Amino acid sequence: MTKLLITGAAGWLGSRLTKAAAGNVPELGEWVPACSEVRGLVLPQQKAPGVDSRAGVHFVHGDITQPESLSDFFESSEGSVLIHCAGIIHPRRTRQFDTINHLGTRHLLAAARAAGVRRVVHVSSNSPLGCNQSAEDPFDEESPYRPYGHYGLSKMRAELAVREAGQSGELETVIVRAPWFYGPNQPERQTTFFQMIRDGKAPLCGDGSALRSMAYVDNLCQGLLLSATHPAAAGETYWIADAKPYRFREILDAVERVLERDFQIAVNGGRLRLPSWTSQVAEWADRCLQAIGGYHAKIH
Repeated sequence: MTKLLITGAAGWLGSRLTKAAAGNVPELGEWVPACSEVRGLVLPQQKAPGVDSRAGVHFVHGDITQPESLSDFFESSEGSVLIHCAGIIHPRRTRQFDTINHLGTRHLLAAARAAGVRRVVHVSSNSPLGCNQSAEDPFDEESPYRPYGHYGLSKMRAELAVREAGQSGELETVIVRAPWFYGPNQPERQTTFFQMIRDGKAPLCGDGSALRSMAYVDNLCQGLLLSATHPAAAGETYWIADAKPYRFREILDAVERVLERDFQIAVNGGRLRLPSWTSQVAEWADRCLQAIGGYHAKIH
C-alpha cells in the first residue's frame, strides 16, 4: 500500500489527481495504486477540494515557500511517494516564479529527504525548453534547455534541483513535463478563453498554423500515477501529451464544436484576426515587462 502525498491539491491538476488517487475518477480505476492514505497540501487560505471522505484523503495546510509550515504534511511519511504539482504560472511579479517554482521545490525536496520519502515525482513544463526551432523539430528527453521567460527559468532550476536530489541517492526522482492541458475543473483563465471563442473574439495571429502540444488532464493523472509507482520510472524524465500537436486554428474549431454539440451553446463563429507580426510584438512586450520584474497574463 502506497502513502501518496500531493502538493497543489487545490489546483487544477492537483485536485483532479487527488480525486483520481482517492478512486473518485472511475475512468482511471485500473491506473490507481492501492493507497493507504492520500494526503494533499493546500495553501492556508485555500479551500480543500471536495473528495469522497471514505477514501482516506486528508488535507493539510502549508506553503512550500515556508519550510516550517510543512511538518504536518510530512508527518509519518517514511517510504511514501510525493507528487509535486504546486507552482505558479501567472504571478503578480516575476520574482514569485523563482520563490515558488524553484526555491519552493528545493524546500520541499529537503523536507522530503528528512522525512524519509521514497520517491518524488515533479510536475514540470515545456517552458524550460522554450520554443521548438521548427515544426519538424519536436522535443524529446534529451533536448537542451532554452527557457522562455522567468517561468521557464524557474521550472528549469526546479528540474535541476530534482535531478540533483536524485543523483544524491537519497531520493528516487521522476520529472514529468506537461504542456497546455485541458479537461474537468478548468480554472477561470481557461473559461475566459472559451468565452472569447464563443463570442467570436479569440485572437488568431496569421493563418493560425502555429502548433501546440496539449494533454487531457486525466491522461496526465494516469502518467503521474504510473510515474509514482512503476519501478522503471526512477531517474527518468517523461513528456506526456496527446499523440500529435494541434494547429491553433484546430484548437479554436474544436472548442466551437464542443460548445455547440455537447452544451448547445450558440457560438459567434468569428475570429479576431490579427497579422502574424502582432504575436512578435506581444512577445517583445512580454519580455520587456518581465525584464523589469512585471507580468501581465493577457500579454503573455
